[in-house]
Amino acid sequence: MKKLFALALTAVLLFTLCACANGGSDTTAPGTTEKPATEAPKTEAPGTETPGTDAPRIDTNETLPPIVPQPLELNVYSLKGPTSMGLVSLLRDSVKGNTENTYVSTMCTAADEVTAALINGNADIALLPANAAATLFNKAGGFSVVAINTLGVLYVVENGESIQSVKDLAGKTVCLTGKGTTPEYALRYLLAAHGIEDQVTLEFKSEAQEVVAAMTENVAAVGVLPQPFATAAMLQNEGLRQALDLTQEWNAVTQDSSLVTGVTVVRKEILEQYPDQIAAFLREAASGVAYVNEHPEDAAMLIEDMGIVAKAAIAQKAIPYCNLVCITGSEMKTQLSGYLKTLYDQNPQAVGGNMPADEFYFVGE
Repeated sequence: MKKLFALALTAVLLFTLCACANGGSDTTAPGTTEKPATEAPKTEAPGTETPGTDAPRIDTNETLPPIVPQPLELNVYSLKGPTSMGLVSLLRDSVKGNTENTYVSTMCTAADEVTAALINGNADIALLPANAAATLFNKAGGFSVVAINTLGVLYVVENGESIQSVKDLAGKTVCLTGKGTTPEYALRYLLAAHGIEDQVTLEFKSEAQEVVAAMTENVAAVGVLPQPFATAAMLQNEGLRQALDLTQEWNAVTQDSSLVTGVTVVRKEILEQYPDQIAAFLREAASGVAYVNEHPEDAAMLIEDMGIVAKAAIAQKAIPYCNLVCITGSEMKTQLSGYLKTLYDQNPQAVGGNMPADEFYFVGE
């Protein structure tokens, strides 16, 4: 009897030990396997894992690098002169493969060559005189202005020290180029603003060299010359002096516009299909202009090499007076539209008969 009791007690103890080893009574559904407690899934939020574990740390506030747009080959047409001077760093970097896009440059000697390339689709990007761009837009459309690339480049040059202000032009003969274009409109605007328009005689010449020749023959004559011709003339003739900056004089009499020489336009198809690439172009153009303004000696060598100005020495001295800029967005629209309105008020045909529609200005997002 005692022997049977001992055997029963031994069986009970063995059953109890097995149950403890299995973590209690077996409630697992048939056909499933319960995971060991040491492999239970973690429930911490991402980025809060215990230090020292093998799991990578995730920073939910991490800023991902920007997506670089696919590079695009863009044909850029411009005029030899100040508007192209601001491009030289960009074009050099493009040749070296250091730009987001590839820029193929064509520099022309006449504005109608640039406008023709824009109309027939050869030019993706074009740099034009501001009023020529407005006139072409009113005639054909198909593009928008994305930037002002050059402010005023016109200067009053004289022999001597007699002209210290616009009012000092009263009673003078002023020689200039550009009848029916920006030089005439800008000068007439300033003369009218100072009340002396009927006291100044304007004598038009076909090119800047004729203006310089007229001043050489008549030392009392006054000239209006664009850069870099003004600088070249003064280097050739020590008697000549840069008397007035028409850009500064313009800013002194108006708050709603700027004297604008050149603008950068992009064909509508390119602007709509490749907005990221055009945004990259504007970034690179702005950096290129800053380089030219900040490193005139190095930039002048590029300007000479590209045939924009005959001698680097002239380009270097002229750069600070060329007002090279890259003005975009709403500021561009305000300055450019104010300038075009001034021309329109003098002669509507100066901008193609009408003020350009809003589509003329690309201000971005």
